[in-house]
Amino acid sequence: MCKITATHCNTLQHASTLCNTLQFIATRCNTLQIIATRYNTLATYCNTLQHTATYCNMLQHTATYCNMLQLVATCCNMLQLIATHCNLLQHAATHCNMLQHAATHCNLLQHTATCCNMLQHTATYCNTLQLIATHRNLLQHTATHCNTLQLIATRCILRLQGILTMWVEA
Repeated sequence: MCKITATHCNTLQHASTLCNTLQFIATRCNTLQIIATRYNTLATYCNTLQHTATYCNMLQHTATYCNMLQLVATCCNMLQLIATHCNLLQHAATHCNMLQHAATHCNLLQHTATCCNMLQHTATYCNTLQLIATHRNLLQHTATHCNTLQLIATRCILRLQGILTMWVEA
């Protein structure tokens, strides 16, 4: 039979304490391993979040760039619209200049026509006076004056006809 001595008991007791300590350490190691696994998971998650944040920054930069491009496109459309209006106004100004030029010619022609009517009336009056002077010797002096006026009127008409011919040809 085996005798258990106090030394054996102390050794067994010490071994039991050592086992308890080792078991406690093993439990702590398992806990640390679980924490390390969770840390790795968190680290992976943090890396994913950091990658996502970088991607979001890139998207935000792209959105800002797109907004700037949209603003530039709007400005270009406004400038194109202004250019179209300027072209229309320039075209209208050209027409106005042409109409003003035509109005000037019309005023000159109207003035010329008025002068012609006055000269024609004067010529008619002179013809009447010449007829009276022919029938009456006393009015011979008046007929001479009428001839002079008629000559002046003829010259004026010829000059005006020359001016009108130049305008029409221009």
